[in-house]
Amino acid sequence: MNVTLQQRPSFKRVYKKLHPNQRAAVHAAIREILADPSLGAEKKGDLAGVRVYKFDCVHQQFLLAYLTTEATRTLLAVGPHENFYRDLKQSSAAR
Repeated sequence: MNVTLQQRPSFKRVYKKLHPNQRAAVHAAIREILADPSLGAEKKGDLAGVRVYKFDCVHQQFLLAYLTTEATRTLLAVGPHENFYRDLKQSSAAR
């Protein structure tokens, strides 16, 4: 089964600013999510339906927020924990 991978503008903005070694860690996390979409913790409240996967990115913990359906994985945001959920709520309010 083929799964479509989509990226929101908020994800793209942060991703393009990452260093190449950070991008490699993000790629590994994305591959893990594509293999098993239930890896991330499902959020409640304002972020209901959003899953957040925590992973190590060059000696720092990064979070990757995504939505999953049967046919698609939509990458919402990536970055360190600082202000991550605040920014994610603001961007999800715009969707």
